[in-house]
Amino acid sequence: MVNHGWLSETEAEAVWKRAAEADESFVTELIKGRRFKAGQVAEFAAASFGYPYLDLDAMDPDSLPKGLLDHKLIQKRRVVALYQRGNKLYVATSDPTNLQALDEVKFQTGQTVEPVVVDDDKLGKLIQKVNEVADNTQAVLNAEALDLEFTDEESADTGQQDVGGIEIDDAPVVRYLQKIMLDAINQGASDIHFEPYEKFYRIRYRRDGVLAEVAQPPMSIKDKVASRIKVLSRLDISEKRVPQDGRMKLVLSKNRAIDFRVSTLPTLYGEKIVMRILDPASAQLGIEALGYEPWQKELLLNAVQRPYGMVLVTGPTGSGKTVSLYTCLNILNKPDVNISTAEDPAEIQLPGINQVNVNDKAGLTFAVALKSFLRQDPDVIMVGEIRDLETADIAIKAAQTGHMVMSTLHTNDAPGTLTRLLNMGVAPFNVASSVILITAQRLARRLCSCKQPVDLPVEALLAAGFTEDQLDGSWTPYRPVGCDICNGTGYKGRVGIYQVMPITDEMTRIILKGGNETDIADQARREGVLDLRQAGLLKVKAGLTSLEEVEAVTNI
Repeated sequence: MVNHGWLSETEAEAVWKRAAEADESFVTELIKGRRFKAGQVAEFAAASFGYPYLDLDAMDPDSLPKGLLDHKLIQKRRVVALYQRGNKLYVATSDPTNLQALDEVKFQTGQTVEPVVVDDDKLGKLIQKVNEVADNTQAVLNAEALDLEFTDEESADTGQQDVGGIEIDDAPVVRYLQKIMLDAINQGASDIHFEPYEKFYRIRYRRDGVLAEVAQPPMSIKDKVASRIKVLSRLDISEKRVPQDGRMKLVLSKNRAIDFRVSTLPTLYGEKIVMRILDPASAQLGIEALGYEPWQKELLLNAVQRPYGMVLVTGPTGSGKTVSLYTCLNILNKPDVNISTAEDPAEIQLPGINQVNVNDKAGLTFAVALKSFLRQDPDVIMVGEIRDLETADIAIKAAQTGHMVMSTLHTNDAPGTLTRLLNMGVAPFNVASSVILITAQRLARRLCSCKQPVDLPVEALLAAGFTEDQLDGSWTPYRPVGCDICNGTGYKGRVGIYQVMPITDEMTRIILKGGNETDIADQARREGVLDLRQAGLLKVKAGLTSLEEVEAVTNI
């Protein structure tokens, strides 16, 4: 800077002296004098030393690699890891002459360090944010234990264990796991993902169907977290080579407990664990809260209240099939009705309903459970999922012999369900004589109260599936905005989109004649059954969700 006439030698020496006394970098002290802006100094340094210049406003702090640099080093040397590629680590610095800082980064990471020059003031803000995240994690690890209780079906003792040299009741890990689970419940998450990778360990929540990273704890606790979860879920703590499934219960108070379904999966760098949060309160919502249109609700209630027949709920994993079935069971759950369910596993526990957990290892399959149910005088039978011909045959026979049978299938829409049953090997006449209603469903994110009207081109609305009659100007589509309530996403909660298809006499004739999925879909359309896209567009028209959300979860 002296050579280029930006500073005199006397001024440069004075700045250098003040920086040494304040234990700060030359660049930081130079900018304090307000003679130069941080951007000016950064651009000059980048050009002088031939390093790239980066505006940190263009960087997402959440995307930065975490856990590579010690936070004391970050604070003392004012460096932040920006990007890792192979054995190269790109490091943000406002002073590329600070070779000692770059050497310390190289020593700590064992990688080739490539400096990237950034504005000193923006670097300070980024360092503060990075350290806040680290401090929050450490605060949780050091916090007082929460007054929570874990239980399981067998009321087994899950006290201190030490298996394979891992101390399971490591107090900081216990507190950290409790905090992660409580935060997930409070934020309305449906799943928690614990994911180990080569260089970092991350935790993600699925909120309203979308995964988002919430923490990157130290790599050192990944095995302890996995072991603690496995102990609470009564899984084999020494078995890390094969997937395992279990469950646990978190008792929040005398009146409220949350169930967790736990699944472990061996990956390259440790066990990935996914915890599905099962809140029994979701089955108590009532059918009005699920999002059925009035005529769809009437068709569904009429079907499940019939004395016999089969009602099928279809959709992909995580589309709310279980909640729909349990809501129907809750309506039917009366003292004079005998209800039995076979599930893998029972996700929501309801008093008054006889629930059976399928256990293939012990020989308790869906088919075995169904046969046993039929000897116990049931009125209503719920099968968690029809997966094979044997289960389908017994369920259909039960529906034909005076029982109401409910179950789920994984298909894309209602007409495709009949094809799926036929492909399993179920005879067409058995399908025609037993199935009385099929409902397909998806979950779309519900717009937050911060939503705003949006002016969409007529061509876009027609292309999405609206008819010209529907575009009469009496309604306005809305778009997501984002606020503190919805964490800036524009969406809060979810609403169901349903295709409810009763099996009419004409459909029965098509099935018996060997008609395919297209024939049934055409007949359903003639009878006024809305497909999933049309049902979703009604939610857009009502202002419940956005057009892009409906287009994302349904096909046209």
